[in-house]
Amino acid sequence: MKVSKFIILFVAIVVLLIVNLLIGSIHIPVKEVCRILMGDDSNEIWTNIVFSSRLPQALTAVFAGAGLAISGLQMQTVFRNPLAGPSVLGISNGSALGVAFVVLLSGRIGGVALSRLGYLGDAAMSVAAIAGALAVMLLILWMSQKVKGNVTLLIIGVMIGYLANAIIGVLKFLSPEEDVKAFVVWGLGSFSRVSGDEMMLFIVLMCILIPLACLLAKPMNLMLLGDLYAANLGLNIRRSRLLVILSSGILVAIVTAYCGPIMFIGLAVPHLTRTLFRTSDHRIIMPATALCGAVLALFCNFVARMPGFEGALPVNSVTALVGAPVVAAILFGRREE
Repeated sequence: MKVSKFIILFVAIVVLLIVNLLIGSIHIPVKEVCRILMGDDSNEIWTNIVFSSRLPQALTAVFAGAGLAISGLQMQTVFRNPLAGPSVLGISNGSALGVAFVVLLSGRIGGVALSRLGYLGDAAMSVAAIAGALAVMLLILWMSQKVKGNVTLLIIGVMIGYLANAIIGVLKFLSPEEDVKAFVVWGLGSFSRVSGDEMMLFIVLMCILIPLACLLAKPMNLMLLGDLYAANLGLNIRRSRLLVILSSGILVAIVTAYCGPIMFIGLAVPHLTRTLFRTSDHRIIMPATALCGAVLALFCNFVARMPGFEGALPVNSVTALVGAPVVAAILFGRREE
């Protein structure tokens, strides 16, 4: 039964990948898309649209959705909190703070914001996002060695997030309107920022990090039993917690650096997956969560780029609007059983 569900998820990803290549503000016939994918570049405009815009967005959505979903599952397991998500420890806020320094502060110091310098600005924003996320993650990891309780660590992470948001608020107040708008647009999230060599690097990184995260399935299963019982079974609680937080933090850092802060997927998809598969075994749930995350991200990317919208809607708006009612309906249905 579970094998058939995995097959359905794989088929859904393939179908949504095709739909993402076909649908957009410019209509491209199915036959032409197939020819372009087979190497026919007779129509340069359509070829450029498929290979430079639609295909990178779709592939980015697949791996970003999978990474965020696994990260959310890890946070919910390590803290045993259904409301935990990738941003619960302030790592996403750290990324936002790093980008804020590039977008908002560099303009006041150097006269021209780095974000306005084309490819150099994009690279600076990506580096700043990773640096900010890793800085917060290292602080959290250091804190995790000093405190014993998960709740205390969770509260510290939330406070770090509030502190980062406070600093960002001050930078916004001191920055010109144009720079504030650029930062707000980045904060809305998008799968369209990754293309070319950046896309290949992003995919390679995620293809390494996601399987490594799945290797933590066994200790995460033991964590569900409680710290005392898991310790009696030989699990090193502190080291395992450290590895799970490190894995989750790196996934969030990479996705946020390339796509901006993508909300909701990491929080909702683990609940959706547990309901669909009716198990808490992470050996099954982790790959299933990755697939469900990819499906939801592809669907939201498709909705954001539907014909009728100028350009594309913000991904964060679509993820919540599309996903929240579905997850709420599933959870209510599970309560009634």
